[in-house]
Amino acid sequence: MSARTVLSIVAVCFMAATVNAESDSVQAVAMVKKAAEFIKANGQEKGIKALCDSAGAYVKGELYVFAYDTAGVMAAHPKNAKLIGKNMLEVPDVDGKLFRKDIVETAKVKGSGWVDYTYKNPTTGKVEPKTTYLLKQGGLVLCCGIYKN
Repeated sequence: MSARTVLSIVAVCFMAATVNAESDSVQAVAMVKKAAEFIKANGQEKGIKALCDSAGAYVKGELYVFAYDTAGVMAAHPKNAKLIGKNMLEVPDVDGKLFRKDIVETAKVKGSGWVDYTYKNPTTGKVEPKTTYLLKQGGLVLCCGIYKN
């Protein structure tokens, strides 16, 4: 294989990864906004129930919407029900960053945004950079994270 062919293949793979990351971030934002609309229309109780459904409308492959209350207590999680009811503010990422404090604070101050941290990807088993989109809806902070691999 020529060097030019190898470079072309590498370039295509890089562009595909970039497009995939961008589409994941667009999809994460859309999923969170859809969940916020559902909660606004149907109430927090029904919203939490919908977000906890592992086969529901707010789970798409590796992407899923979860929620904290504004004190940092996990209110809904479709993949790990053991976290529900636990205050997660003081639980750091693998680098010691208290990213959940950043998530809650960003929600309170700005209403929405992105927070970066490092987390173990359950699919790959590797520690990877991750970013989470968040949106405050009533007393909940709705989130959807993507790995930046």
